[in-house]
Amino acid sequence: MEAETAATLGDAGYLLSVFLLIFGGALVFWMAAGFAMLESGLVRSKNVTVILTKNVGIMALGSIVYFVIGFDIMYGHGVFGQLFASGAVAGDEGSDYGLHTDFFFQVMFAATAASIVSGTVAERIKLIPFFIFTVILVAIIYPIVGNWTWGGTFLGGDESWVAQNLGSAFSDFAGSTIVHSTGGWAALAGALLLGARAGKYGPDGKVRPIPGSNLPLATLGTFCLWLGWFGFNGASELALATKGNADNIALVCASTHLGASAGAVAAAILSKIIYKKVDLTFVLNGTLAGLVAVTAGPNISLWVGALEGAIGGILVVLAVPFFDKLKIDDPVGALSVHLVAGIWGTLAVGIFNPDVKFLAQLFGVVVVGAFVFVASGIIWYILKLTLGIRVSQKEESEGTDLSETGLEAYPEFVKNAK
Repeated sequence: MEAETAATLGDAGYLLSVFLLIFGGALVFWMAAGFAMLESGLVRSKNVTVILTKNVGIMALGSIVYFVIGFDIMYGHGVFGQLFASGAVAGDEGSDYGLHTDFFFQVMFAATAASIVSGTVAERIKLIPFFIFTVILVAIIYPIVGNWTWGGTFLGGDESWVAQNLGSAFSDFAGSTIVHSTGGWAALAGALLLGARAGKYGPDGKVRPIPGSNLPLATLGTFCLWLGWFGFNGASELALATKGNADNIALVCASTHLGASAGAVAAAILSKIIYKKVDLTFVLNGTLAGLVAVTAGPNISLWVGALEGAIGGILVVLAVPFFDKLKIDDPVGALSVHLVAGIWGTLAVGIFNPDVKFLAQLFGVVVVGAFVFVASGIIWYILKLTLGIRVSQKEESEGTDLSETGLEAYPEFVKNAK
């Protein structure tokens, strides 16, 4: 039935599919604004300009290196040469979209993976080493992960043991592991080598809260991300050529929304039970954890999406103090949101989808985690030995904005506060 519908639509199906990916990609681009606002609100005012600079740089640098190197590694077929050619590149006969459409959509996902790292290493990272790491992550590390899973043409293929064991057996609809856990593992490696912010942990190991500068801004960032996620997950259907495609997109978007909602509610309830207060930062991160968790399997059912999101929200409330006990400093909670909830969401597909094997999901989580963590750790360590990755104690105390950019995000506020 779907094949007949697609044939009847003809060029219209192609046009609708191209529109889906361009519009979806634009929504994912808007997530960059969400990350910038969320992180800016959760760090101290003296570090906001660096956060903003990093998020603009991630999108700009990441897009360029993914165009030159990353996209070709991820999908092969000499696509860089085709992208470099003048004029539009038409899609193959029977395809739902062309090469330029695919690149525009995929480059937004690559930038998202790098954005996750920014918040975890905030308030003590040097700007230039961070950008160097971003370039390597988007140009090489993320594309290799993508090739083993979504691509399978350059480093994968039938001959690759990774492709044979991970390939089609592994299911990650829009990237709970491929995008979010990849960013999370890279961030974890950086945080371990970077160390905690000064004063975060006392000599007795007691955690000292460091409040963010602007909770309204963090809330705005969360809503921006929530909106962008409808493109992130919805457009990952990758076609709008049939009635079946349209119905699947509707299911994915509705499931995505319920996952976010359930994550927010679950985090709010658990924070009230544990801390006797409804902590807004947990609610915001619970919302995002719900989104990350549902990303691997938003096409199963609405109740599964809600359950995945709710458990994601619960995990955030438990994971934040867990990382603090290990003295792994994460100013914005990105590890709890993207790494922990990303792992859960990927494994959940093996639990709730009868067509997917749980062991295949577990294998994918382990392979991707081991590769990204080790590769990222090596890059971070080289940067630490050569350029250094942490600002001086004086610069950290005064704020990275002045030492790294020479600008303050709130100059009048900071001046009056001194």
